[in-house]
Amino acid sequence: MLVALDFDGTLAPEVDDPEKARAIPEARAAVLRLLDMPNTRVALVSGRALKSLIEVSDLPDSVLLVGSHGIELRLDSPDHNLSLDTAELKRVDLLNEVLGEVADSFDQVWLEPKPAGFALHTRLATEHNSRIAHLVALSETAAEMQDLTVRTGKNVLEFSVRSTTKGEALEHLREYTAATAVFYAGDDVTDEDAFAALGSDDVGLKSGAGATLANFRVGGPIDVARALNLLADLREGDVHEQ
Repeated sequence: MLVALDFDGTLAPEVDDPEKARAIPEARAAVLRLLDMPNTRVALVSGRALKSLIEVSDLPDSVLLVGSHGIELRLDSPDHNLSLDTAELKRVDLLNEVLGEVADSFDQVWLEPKPAGFALHTRLATEHNSRIAHLVALSETAAEMQDLTVRTGKNVLEFSVRSTTKGEALEHLREYTAATAVFYAGDDVTDEDAFAALGSDDVGLKSGAGATLANFRVGGPIDVARALNLLADLREGDVHEQ
């Protein structure tokens, strides 16, 4: 079994400073419990840059990591190093210039560098400024650049010069681990690509509110932790009988 999990909003509560996010103790304990089980692989699948995901998750190296929606990978071999070509680097520089001007125009709007682009954060901004900043960012980037990948999250817009999704990342992990079943939990719009990649023998768990393709839903990280512990309980016994 592959147990693949988003981090923010799934294992960890949403916080104003992304680098201060940490999994709640119950969720971290459940992940460690699953890690010790035979025939079970655990992966984190996040929109965070890989470096940030490693820092905030603070989990053993046996956890497979997917950062930047699948652009970055840390599997059982050494870290995957993202290498942009010259044209992509020029596009990243232009994207930085355009989005930097947008961020500087609004209070409490800031830009987070990503391996192949940037995230425009508006969590601390007023609702009005957040909405206008998003509209301006979309308009300005569309006017300057073509074929950008744009993802909408909770109080964030992500722009990337490369395209990949959590669904593609999940399929890669499924093949890599030779999993015959997948459990995926996530909370954000970008997790819907992963839920869409699940099959009839898989389980999708949505954390929080919002439309979803997942076949189950819980309220938040504490409930995700309980679900993971229930999964561990079942795998400790004869799962076919339970």
